[in-house]
Amino acid sequence: MGGARRFIGVAERRTRLALRQRLAGPARARTPEEVAGSLVALHGTDPATVYLAVGARLADPARTVAETGRALYEDRSLVRMHGMRHTVFVFPTALTAVVHASTGLAVAARERAALLKDMATAGAPDAAWLKEVEESALAALARRGQATAAELARDEPRLREQFVYAAGKRYEGVHTVSTRLLRVLGVEGKVVRGRPLGSWTSSQFRWAVAPEHPELDAAQAQAELLRRWLAACGPATEDDLKWWTRWRVTEVRGALAAIAAEPVSLDEGTGYVAEGDDGPPGDIDEPWAALLPGLDPTAMGWQQRDWYLAPELRPRLFDRSGNVGPTVWWNGRVVGGWAQRPGGEIVWRVLDEEGVGRDAHAAIEREAERLTGWLGTTKVTPRFRTPLEKELAAG
Repeated sequence: MGGARRFIGVAERRTRLALRQRLAGPARARTPEEVAGSLVALHGTDPATVYLAVGARLADPARTVAETGRALYEDRSLVRMHGMRHTVFVFPTALTAVVHASTGLAVAARERAALLKDMATAGAPDAAWLKEVEESALAALARRGQATAAELARDEPRLREQFVYAAGKRYEGVHTVSTRLLRVLGVEGKVVRGRPLGSWTSSQFRWAVAPEHPELDAAQAQAELLRRWLAACGPATEDDLKWWTRWRVTEVRGALAAIAAEPVSLDEGTGYVAEGDDGPPGDIDEPWAALLPGLDPTAMGWQQRDWYLAPELRPRLFDRSGNVGPTVWWNGRVVGGWAQRPGGEIVWRVLDEEGVGRDAHAAIEREAERLTGWLGTTKVTPRFRTPLEKELAAG
């Protein structure tokens, strides 16, 4: 690690992104498991995002829905549960223990403490009562295999108990024990999201008992998660790493040291790559285009995004909470956005025409046709809508 740091410029970072995020044609994957493994995690807050993100990266997207459903609900090779930044993700089941120990435990402790405090403030039953209800609910879930909160409440009626939250304040509300408890159990890694009640686009879901996993040392788990993420997304700055993991700076620095991450020079300062990964990434034979969904892990992968997303495009492509909408990519940068109209037509618009000529427009149109081909008549509306997406969808 001695000597001058190697400089990795924007062009090389975009090439790394294209190859490692499975976006350039030759780099596309065969299965949803390959996609998730390459990206570490797919955003799972919006169920449709998972399928759209997978379909954009498969060499043959025709079986996107069937294969992704198989991986999630039959083989259980992918799991949808809480992870980094207190967000729902889909990641390989083999990573369950790593994600849980590296990011889930600290959040889970805060979530359970907050629930107990809110219940105590409202005069609801105590921790012993809640533990008894929890054990009963988990036993019922194990018997059923998968169940909605309402189905579990039929087995364990105490889940229907309600308590007032933030009494006397403008945001006062009534919480049901089942809603808060299942959320806590999800963060604790005891339950995961199961098969949706409707189609693959449905946001209503069943719960399932989480797959068994070993309990890992937190520091070792953080090192392993960071190693995998840098292999997929490096180089990245310390700010990128703090943002993606939501760890304390001391934890980020400890994990970087544990994996012997190598510092490199970036336009925005010091970045890091995994040990031995500071060499050229290889070449891409031809230009590429992609249509990625809202909350896609590539568009949301870094906190500092100027190297692939011009700042002036952000007001049209993000909502007020910082959630990215559907994006159009050309050769490693965001150039516009897309949407689906009520009749199913995919429409797109280029916002940044620099370097986007006739060939680029033709390639983007082919990607729109590719997406239409596997979506068929299914209508997909992003959970977090953005100015350009709403404008395009309205026609």
